[in-house]
Amino acid sequence: MPTLSDLIKKHTDLGADDMDWIHSLVSDWQLLADLSFADLVLWVPLTAERGEDGSWVAVAQIRPTTGPTAYPEDLVGMVAGRGERALVDIAYREGRICREGDPEWGSGIPVREESIPVRRGERILGVIQRSTNLSSARTPSRLELTYLQSASDLAKMINDGRFPFPEQEPNLARSPRVGDGLLRIDREGRVLYASPNAQSAYRRLGLATDLASTHLADTTARLGTAPVDDSLALVAGGRAARETEVEANGAIVQLRAIPLIVDGHRTGALVLLRDVTELRWRDRELMTKDATIREIHHRVKNNLQTVAALLRLQARRLQVPEGRDALEEAVRRVGSIAIVHETLSHTPEELIDFDDIADRVMAMAGEVSSPETRVRPKRVGGFGVLPAAIATPLAMVLTELLQNALEHGLTDNSGLLEVVVTRSGERLGVVVADNGKGLPDGFDVESAASLGLQIVRTLIVGELGGVLELHRREGGGTEVTLDIPLAQTPRTG
Repeated sequence: MPTLSDLIKKHTDLGADDMDWIHSLVSDWQLLADLSFADLVLWVPLTAERGEDGSWVAVAQIRPTTGPTAYPEDLVGMVAGRGERALVDIAYREGRICREGDPEWGSGIPVREESIPVRRGERILGVIQRSTNLSSARTPSRLELTYLQSASDLAKMINDGRFPFPEQEPNLARSPRVGDGLLRIDREGRVLYASPNAQSAYRRLGLATDLASTHLADTTARLGTAPVDDSLALVAGGRAARETEVEANGAIVQLRAIPLIVDGHRTGALVLLRDVTELRWRDRELMTKDATIREIHHRVKNNLQTVAALLRLQARRLQVPEGRDALEEAVRRVGSIAIVHETLSHTPEELIDFDDIADRVMAMAGEVSSPETRVRPKRVGGFGVLPAAIATPLAMVLTELLQNALEHGLTDNSGLLEVVVTRSGERLGVVVADNGKGLPDGFDVESAASLGLQIVRTLIVGELGGVLELHRREGGGTEVTLDIPLAQTPRTG
């Protein structure tokens, strides 16, 4: 299905600022749909230069969560010719909210149709078709009447170009919705109506009386709340389109104010709210857990560096060359793991930008190469972000392969050693290539006596579930090819 931006660019001549206004409206119009108990469809006029003067295209649609839908089918992308949406034509031409005629019965159910011009400055960008399913119509309660009055005020603000508030866009993933709790306050900040959910949220904050007729900002402040910022008076007073959270009596309530400005006068505000106590405590627990995990990685890194230092000291005391070389290899292996844990100690998630780690491992391998070779590894391509479960064994694998190439394959100053990385979908390909002596005749990786290659094979095949191949490089030298699945959970045995 085409996106809102795609439809606007394809069918209209609206500019970037107009598109931003429409995006801001659509990002927040669930509020109007829920207060109206109605479906909303945004119609935008087709570009006249294309011979489509008088026609419309539906670029967005939303259904209410508070009532039955009038349009179970999707209308986005539909084109309506001149006269097919009479109320939309009138609202656009006359610049007014239009509700005329008897209910429509085209889909077998009674639907009340209204049209609301979407104005930005002096221009009308489109028209919202508001369709209410009347099949379950009954005498409305006070809550429903408050919803409908609030919807009427918001519709007038849209027609006047006063809604949405582009500079104050809500965080849609967390903002309160109409059903979470709603307060209607007058221009002085006194509560005209509190929904049952809103009253319950304030009960949890410690309020023993009803909210009706109270001054919301003063009442909230007397509860001994601790606002997240200094916006409590603005939000609770309904004077700014902002959000805040208040905390009291062990509970946390999120508030969002929508000032109501009708016919150029501020008449009051809607305040949406919801109890987010459990959500915030869970967030705090996760933050504490993340900090603990990072501290563990930091301590593991320190311990590994201590082990490496001890091994290095022991290597210096050994007189047997083979034993000294073995300890120095152990130092490098421990060092590669320490690099991963050091990176994890600075990240909030178990995800790592592996390019930095690869470059550090390659630099470490180059530093310990023999003075006769002086070869510095080169990386081509990027690893990207990898989970820690893949990054740790992969760092060790790179260490072993680079060290093998430097010690056993390359013997002169003109040697080539590069790591070529390709990442496609859910597969990671790595080629470690050199132009050294190459593999001996009859070489078999599965029966190789080298401890380094045994470690590589165990980590790639056994732990990561990948594929390891060694073969002669065209033009001389050796190529080691790794193929590693990224979506698959790494194995432990």
